[in-house]
Amino acid sequence: SPTGALHMGNVRAALFNYLFAKKEAGDFVLRIEDTDKERSKPEWERDITDNLKWLGLEWDEFYRQSERTEMYAKYLTQLLEQGKAYYCFCKAEDLEAQRQDQLSRGVAPRYQGTCKTLTPQEVEKNLKEGKPCVIRFLVLAKIVSFRDLIRGQVKFDAGLMGDIVIAKDLLTPLYNFSVVVDDFEMNITHVIRGEDHLSNTPKHILLQEALGFSRPAYAHLPLILGEDR
Repeated sequence: SPTGALHMGNVRAALFNYLFAKKEAGDFVLRIEDTDKERSKPEWERDITDNLKWLGLEWDEFYRQSERTEMYAKYLTQLLEQGKAYYCFCKAEDLEAQRQDQLSRGVAPRYQGTCKTLTPQEVEKNLKEGKPCVIRFLVLAKIVSFRDLIRGQVKFDAGLMGDIVIAKDLLTPLYNFSVVVDDFEMNITHVIRGEDHLSNTPKHILLQEALGFSRPAYAHLPLILGEDR
């Protein structure tokens, strides 16, 4: 993501991906994930590409997510039409109050599905009136299990997540959605990333299942820590 300077965690993940791709005679893909329009800057993209070149980590394929919005919109529309996603018009202050209430009761904070029951007519009316909204993915309450190439078998209870936000609108997808579409469209076989992304993987798997996508292999690298952990 071109939202700041390339750091050692990025470089380490890139190195593992590069070496693995070369060992398996595969392609090393550089994907600029710039869907965060407010924070993404051209100078940070140059910082990424210049430093990777300086390190000798030359990529075989290059993509910018900001140039692929029509494709994301196609899949978002598919989920909306199939009832697997819906528009949410809840106000930020109401969601925060709900979250604080859940935390005070020792309950895992998650969206309660307020907008899930809106009729098509109510949704259309709200959209026409320009009410602020996001698009949420309908998360099924189930155990998501996968084999991580480093950590072994991993399980998550999706029922604790609530319905996750996957886009601000049809042309502004968020990370967890756009990467799932890209992994499928780019024929990605292996995703090697830091273990700070481990909690995102069940979300990606649920989206893959909802869209009928194949699942890549996942490997989550331990993080680099300072002496203060």
